[in-house]
Amino acid sequence: MRSPYSWLAYHDLLREYRDVADVVEWKPFWEPDPRNERALEERGEQFPYAAMSRAKHFYILQDVARLAAARGLELKWPVDREPVWEIPHLGYLVALREGVGPEYIAAAYRARWEQGRDICSRSTVGELAVELGLDPAEVSGASEDPELRARGVELLMEICKDGAFGVPFFVHRFTRFWGVDRLPDFVAHVRSKLAPAAVLPASSSAVGLGRSSDEGHAGGCG
Repeated sequence: MRSPYSWLAYHDLLREYRDVADVVEWKPFWEPDPRNERALEERGEQFPYAAMSRAKHFYILQDVARLAAARGLELKWPVDREPVWEIPHLGYLVALREGVGPEYIAAAYRARWEQGRDICSRSTVGELAVELGLDPAEVSGASEDPELRARGVELLMEICKDGAFGVPFFVHRFTRFWGVDRLPDFVAHVRSKLAPAAVLPASSSAVGLGRSSDEGHAGGCG
């Protein structure tokens, strides 16, 4: 949800490759707050971090605007002010538990990238919860729930072990693809492995619903 390139990949996956979208496991990816960063370090993992230069930042503004326009998407850039990414991403875990995970992802992407809203605001997350028929206090307060925070650490551990260093990042067993422009290759790979009954092996996943890690497409933009 954090990265504009994940938003674009999400759009393409649902519009062009629905069969694959329906069978992959979605894994959120976000920059941990100090508490979860310490928890990762205590377990021997470190969140992948790449500092972004000013030139790279301005390139992304141009590149994402280009890619969104090519897809007929209206982009409204959000302004991040000291974001705490656990707020929207752990809120997703509540939505997933209640059976509306995909709807939450759609609402969060729409709020952030099409409406320019601050999805790290508890009030915004609460409003998304109301739209989905969820308890707004529970969803917006998920980042303060010890069990959900622990689950968040587990998810970040899994992503680190998958070798993800940026988003969107696609994994199937030992095969990895990074970036929105690698999505067609990932789809072709997954389709080649599909059984006749269209059952995908459980190890396929798409990372990045999410210091920033590298974002975008292989070749250095992010």
